[in-house]
Amino acid sequence: MIDPNSDLIVNLEEKIDRLVERYRAEKEESKLLRNQVALLTEQLDQSSASYQKLEESFNKLKVARTLEASAEDVRDTKLRINQIVREIDKCIALLNR
Repeated sequence: MIDPNSDLIVNLEEKIDRLVERYRAEKEESKLLRNQVALLTEQLDQSSASYQKLEESFNKLKVARTLEASAEDVRDTKLRINQIVREIDKCIALLNR
């Protein structure tokens, strides 16, 4: 006859072995996921730094374009003023006749 307690013990040992194996598998998966999180965090930090540099470059470019447009506006304004001065000179010349 088979002792019912020995069957229970064997069954319990098998369940414990499966539980230990599942624990090890979960532990390994957890380790892999932690490594993946660390890698993704590092990539995010690098992307954030790259974004900051690009944003800074963009802001500098906007300022440069503003200054460039201002220089062109100054030239156009000078030409317009010169044209107005010539018109005023013509008017004065006509008044002096």
